[in-house]
Amino acid sequence: MTVPETRVESFADVDDRALEAASRTVARAFRNEFGDAVDRDEVAAVAADLVQRVCQAAREDEEPPPADPHTASALGRYLLDRLSEEVFGAVSPQEPTRRVLRLVRAFDAVRHAIQPAWSDYFTSRLSGPGGLDLVVEVAHDLRSPLTSVLFLAETLQRGQSGTVNDVQHRQLGLIYGAALGLSTVTSDIIELARGGDRLVDQQLSPFSVSEIFESVRDIVSPIAEEKGLEIRVSPPPSDHRMGHPLALSRVLLNLTTNALKFADQGYVEIAATPGEHHTLEFAVRDTGRGISDDALETLYQPFRRAASRRAGYCFSGTGLGLAICRKLVEAMGASLEVQTRPDWGTRFSFALALPPATEL
Repeated sequence: MTVPETRVESFADVDDRALEAASRTVARAFRNEFGDAVDRDEVAAVAADLVQRVCQAAREDEEPPPADPHTASALGRYLLDRLSEEVFGAVSPQEPTRRVLRLVRAFDAVRHAIQPAWSDYFTSRLSGPGGLDLVVEVAHDLRSPLTSVLFLAETLQRGQSGTVNDVQHRQLGLIYGAALGLSTVTSDIIELARGGDRLVDQQLSPFSVSEIFESVRDIVSPIAEEKGLEIRVSPPPSDHRMGHPLALSRVLLNLTTNALKFADQGYVEIAATPGEHHTLEFAVRDTGRGISDDALETLYQPFRRAASRRAGYCFSGTGLGLAICRKLVEAMGASLEVQTRPDWGTRFSFALALPPATEL
């Protein structure tokens, strides 16, 4: 089959005949490589359209118009790359620099014009039937390597792989804190995709409140050390209880991580105070600057804008963590309360009825 001739108007400093010859070479090589598996007419038409666009961009020195779906495709992008290689591979060292630069800009303009509209593509994928599953899969893919980063950073920081100096110790703390923040966000995304109120441990089980407190403190200690903050832990006298330890651990970890972001000096306290009828009031308090009234209005809204950062607040602009905390606390039969005052700090609390456990 003969590739149709492409008629291109002449213009200064660009040899349209060379582009036409290059397009025929590229189309012919493409057919030879893929044989009968391709539509020869489509290859020829796309190659001709690309030449027209390159010539127009070089002549008018402006962005070419949007391409049709046949050209703005994987085939079009492949042929444009081959066309670029063919044209610039044949450029003589004596070729005028101005002409070469004009061609480079023309190819870049066409390449930009036929790039897929990624924002539209992702929007369609995320809003489609499998959009939620796609988000969860991405979050899972992120969480696994982040867990490894956390483990390795903590191991190195504690000197288990050799002595580290003060600077390295602080740097590892920063790495740990960043990885913990990312890991928490991915977990929140997965949790929110499931509704945010699903209790993994549906049945009541015995657990130790002090062990949960110590576990949370161990996880966030590198962040506290890096910021010079004290972590205070006040478990209840009656330690062994029946409840939902996984959900409780998740809530306390999220609240403590947020508290560490709020506070620049002082301490973060994790406490449990006994009440009537086997009730324990859990509280996480920081000595930070407090939360403004404007920020309180959208505190539990997921995916809120991070405008609060400009006001000096450091909690996640997405609002995922607190949204999940509120849902899990409500699933355990309580409500999440917040107290905050300027220069006093912020205190999140909730009361759970947790019967004593005879044995763990």
